[in-house]
Amino acid sequence: MIGRSQRTFFAWGLFVVALAMATLGFSPATRGENGLETLTIITTSGEHAFQVEIAKDAATRAKGLMFRRFMPEDRGMLFEFEKNEPVSFWMKNTYISLDMIFIAPNGEVTRVAAHAEPLSEAIIPSGGPCIAVLEVNAGVAAKIGVAVGDQVKAAFFRR
Repeated sequence: MIGRSQRTFFAWGLFVVALAMATLGFSPATRGENGLETLTIITTSGEHAFQVEIAKDAATRAKGLMFRRFMPEDRGMLFEFEKNEPVSFWMKNTYISLDMIFIAPNGEVTRVAAHAEPLSEAIIPSGGPCIAVLEVNAGVAAKIGVAVGDQVKAAFFRR
């Protein structure tokens, strides 16, 4: 049997662990042990799984994939927005050529901007409202056949 002081100590210990996990961005319900979330794109060629970083706050979205020199082919970054509205991106300080997949609140692909030029300050618009943008390595969207109307499955689209 645990005494009152032991219960209090145990409760504080759980609180400290939970606080540390929240501070580090650990959410066992949505992220794997490597901090990445699984996302699946369903195209006419099948289901294609990616492990993605989540950019859901202004600071993370502003940095995006800048300064990186490599990203595995099965990886990407999902930019999550609070509102369904037009957005635009650029490639300033981004060394990897990327495909940008613009996504509606229901997970439907609304536009694909292929082969964005590294280090370019040219504006890449969504072409209409979107709630999320998935960035993957250039050529991946064409390789798996991503097209407008395809479906993206991720925790963000189940809310």
